[in-house]
Amino acid sequence: MSTLDTFPITQKWPATHPDRLQLYSLPTPNGVKVSILLEETGLPYEPHLVSFERNDQMSTAFLSLNPNNKIPAILDPNGPHGQPLALFESGAILIYLAEKTGQFLPKDPAARYETLQWLMFQMGGVGPMFGQLGFFHKFAGKDFEDKRPRDRYASETRRLLGVLNQRMEGRSWLMGEDYTIADIATWPWVRNLVGFYGAGELVGFADFPNLARAIEAFEQRPAVQRGLNIPARS
Repeated sequence: MSTLDTFPITQKWPATHPDRLQLYSLPTPNGVKVSILLEETGLPYEPHLVSFERNDQMSTAFLSLNPNNKIPAILDPNGPHGQPLALFESGAILIYLAEKTGQFLPKDPAARYETLQWLMFQMGGVGPMFGQLGFFHKFAGKDFEDKRPRDRYASETRRLLGVLNQRMEGRSWLMGEDYTIADIATWPWVRNLVGFYGAGELVGFADFPNLARAIEAFEQRPAVQRGLNIPARS
């Protein structure tokens, strides 16, 4: 039977509680998806900070768990058939944890696939486009005199916001009254767009009142408030 100490990543980030799920992450929009879901479910876990300042994500230890050098990643000592499971990609982790705990993913097949549809919408559209806009608006893209790249991502971001705003008309959450992993995946990115990236005015965020309402409701959840700061930055 495998144990956690057979995984090289535990040499760099030793497990104080090897019986708990190990989370390797950073409080970014992708990272907090998993910490928020873990806080929502109450599943015991141990967080480890993967510092971009130290280039931890490029270390041999981290790459042994995620060869794509992206956070988050997990190591579950109690995976399927009682064996440890190493997993990366935030969407895959959300699905795994939702199925493991029986929470935040509908059991009805039609509702389940609809939830996964909106999860994939975030993974394939919202995350990549918002991230590119953040680069061109807040970071190095500011040095480019040609604003066409920034404007391209701003236009696509606004379109995606419109899709979300329409979906949220008359709904509490993306799936109606049920709060799901689709919400946990989506709202950290929308929140980051307006807050950290400071792109609200650029994309006309005021034109999407349903999204402002959703972010406010999301931020009021105690598990969200905790998960947004896990793992704690040094």
